[in-house]
Amino acid sequence: MDLSLNNRRAAVAGSTQGIGKAIAIELANLGANITLIARNETELAKVCKNLPNSGNQKHNFIVADFTETNLLKQKIEKYVEDNTINILINNTGGPPPGQAIAAETSNFEKAFSQHLVCNQILAQSVIEGMKSSAYGRIINIISISVKQPIPNLGVSNTIRGAVASWAKTLANELGEFGITVNNILPGYTNTARLQSLLKNTASRLNKTIDETKKSIYQTIPLERFATAEEIAFATAFLASPSAAYINGINLPVDGGRIACL
Repeated sequence: MDLSLNNRRAAVAGSTQGIGKAIAIELANLGANITLIARNETELAKVCKNLPNSGNQKHNFIVADFTETNLLKQKIEKYVEDNTINILINNTGGPPPGQAIAAETSNFEKAFSQHLVCNQILAQSVIEGMKSSAYGRIINIISISVKQPIPNLGVSNTIRGAVASWAKTLANELGEFGITVNNILPGYTNTARLQSLLKNTASRLNKTIDETKKSIYQTIPLERFATAEEIAFATAFLASPSAAYINGINLPVDGGRIACL
């Protein structure tokens, strides 16, 4: 099996913590040159400095806030003038919890912009480089809510579904160029966002965090949360040469939680 990413460059969004950081590390482990994308320059520099490096790899970063779409567009377009990105990992922190019916329309608009619009900006900017290098992987880190909506995540459920449909459409459009577009659907993953959601759920249900964890474990056949590294392993495979004929799929990494086939 060929998992080598030597001489490939991967751009990883949301890569200063959690799943994004774990993906950047794993892709670097496989030989890729990494371009980190996030808004915190201090954290970007720290992560970049500590990425695995065989000695020949060249890692760098782009400081960009996904609330400023025009600035993101300018920065990524400037970057690809001198750098070819072969692998794009779209990964953005989820919207705040709450019921869909109670959400302001501005909540949907903000989430749509930060997720789908920014994904589109990044994808459009890297496509020509993928075509010219004859290697392209676009991988979107979404959520199992694409297949099974999660209670009290109304805005997130809605926007994640839109991203999944966008990705499937791109997979159909870009397949002829050998560019694959796939989605990773993480289940409950032990990240800072999950800890925040656990606190919110525990408070809403008047339970302790431990009680809330136990009730969630009961919905997961493996009876635990994923690690960020486990999400990264699945992502790395889809980014590899061995995944060249996998296109347009939603891959759950959820310990078996999703009820449907």
